[in-house]
Amino acid sequence: MDEQVKVVRLEQHGGPEVMKVVRAPVGPLAADEVRIRQKAAGLNFIDIYCRTGMYPNPLPHGLGFEAAGVVEAVGAEVKHLRIGDRVAYGQSPIGAYAQLRNVPAHRVVVIPDSVSFDEAAALMLKGLTVRYLFRQTFRLEGTETILFHAAAGGVGLIACQWARALGVKLIGTASTPEKAALARQHGAWEVIDTSREDIVQRVNELTNGQKVPVVYDGVGKSTWEQSLDCLRPRGMMVSFGNASGSVEGVDLAQLASKGSLYVTRPTVSTHVATMEAMQSAAAELFEMVVSGKIRISIGQRYAIEDVGEAHRALEGRQTTGATVLTLD
Repeated sequence: MDEQVKVVRLEQHGGPEVMKVVRAPVGPLAADEVRIRQKAAGLNFIDIYCRTGMYPNPLPHGLGFEAAGVVEAVGAEVKHLRIGDRVAYGQSPIGAYAQLRNVPAHRVVVIPDSVSFDEAAALMLKGLTVRYLFRQTFRLEGTETILFHAAAGGVGLIACQWARALGVKLIGTASTPEKAALARQHGAWEVIDTSREDIVQRVNELTNGQKVPVVYDGVGKSTWEQSLDCLRPRGMMVSFGNASGSVEGVDLAQLASKGSLYVTRPTVSTHVATMEAMQSAAAELFEMVVSGKIRISIGQRYAIEDVGEAHRALEGRQTTGATVLTLD
């Protein structure tokens, strides 16, 4: 009989209350998969989008895209992983909130001995996000002053540190003085406290009226207009998330009137679509961590049974740094 393990399951979309912790079998292992005994799963805003149905998936379904653990079984076609390997992934079929699961092996990477399971689970999706934003979407060279929204969040704190390592001046935004202080501690050059400061005005002041060549915006609807107004002519607006809701009704003429602006809506998945791309991205990410240039800030840990509380905190912007579910 298949082992019954705890998983989070949704029968309908909606608020945190629709998530149920149930026991379910794992199912057979495909030739191109590995079975992972998971120690921790990372929480991200995309999980909320999937829970509410903003990003629809066929019901019933699980939640989560990143986790870390130990390989328990290896499919016949898998060559780069072995039983006992400490591994993690940041892009997988939905369902990472689970104690044991089968994952396509080309999504899975071995984690360095110095990186804990909690750190790896907190790092993969967020770290791969910063990596593609800074190294591929708008490649930073080290001379830029940039704007990065939600700088005290899980992605933001990694971005602050990566920018500092590159020599980039990162202007962050944060919603409280405490979050602003946290972003500064992690390497932000300056932080705009949106509870008492105007974003556009402060960016103008900090750049002597030059504005910035790129804005990285994971907030979405509520910051869209301000982000555009912070860009210099021919600047790039990188909209990579919807924490405040989706950006709708984009007026292309507005991009012209504000200075021939560029806009892109990238995702992690298209940047790590192959095993080779995933392994290369993860190697660069782990190099930053092992070298000490990036330290993972885990602000909250929740047991899988408390997943509803975890989502309420994340959705209510009551969290700092990364949030993980412990699965042992």
